[in-house]
Amino acid sequence: MAKLYIKGSQEVDNQNPREETVKFLLDYSKALSVIDYKKMKFEALLN
Repeated sequence: MAKLYIKGSQEVDNQNPREETVKFLLDYSKALSVIDYKKMKFEALLN
């Protein structure tokens, strides 16, 4: 198993997402459709 080596804790002050990232996620979630059929789930991306 791999060992992870970390030198101290690194704090990141600016963790706000970019505007295009938010737009992409919102557009993707609007286009995603999940269909339940007999204990199965189908995901369809409706563009």
